[in-house]
Amino acid sequence: DAPLRERSATLDAHAPVLRIPGTITSDAVEAQRVLDEALAAGHEGVVVKDAASVYAAGRRGKAWRKVKPVRTYDLVVLGAEWGHGRRQGWLSNLHLGARDPRTGGFVMVGKCFKGLTDDLLRWQTKELLARETERRGIAVFARPELVVEIALDGVHSSTRYPGGVALRFARVKRYRPDKDAAEADTIDDLRALLRRPLA
Repeated sequence: DAPLRERSATLDAHAPVLRIPGTITSDAVEAQRVLDEALAAGHEGVVVKDAASVYAAGRRGKAWRKVKPVRTYDLVVLGAEWGHGRRQGWLSNLHLGARDPRTGGFVMVGKCFKGLTDDLLRWQTKELLARETERRGIAVFARPELVVEIALDGVHSSTRYPGGVALRFARVKRYRPDKDAAEADTIDDLRALLRRPLA
């Protein structure tokens, strides 16, 4: 039940070679430097801990926070799936595509249902049905005209989608009525994330 400061001091005294490097600071500039170094080393971020926190096995809780950069990309909605439960009757799970500059078309890179409010669900159902091109099972496909800003934690290699990448922890930020589908981010933009950390 000892706080982190005491536990760290005990580990330093008894098992220094087993210690994972860490920094205790309340200085924002120093904290940013530590994050920048972690990202430059290829890590996805850092864990920030309250120095007064006690250890809780298997849980981070409010005293421990993962800090990692979030990127946003403008992707095209290729279709959506009918929701179920609370979202029944609305098109919910978006099929997202990135622009392929070589073909002029769009390559599916993932699905996303997080971040959608009831108002957005209502609006996107109306808009997607107005652009409907076909239905397959629970999926409604649409003309690729709607651009949506998606926040994500990164991408990973995937054989599931034709672009060879899949989105990690994607969530809808907002629709972009100010953007045309031809201005959407490209599959190359997303593939570049495989080769570098999110800094």
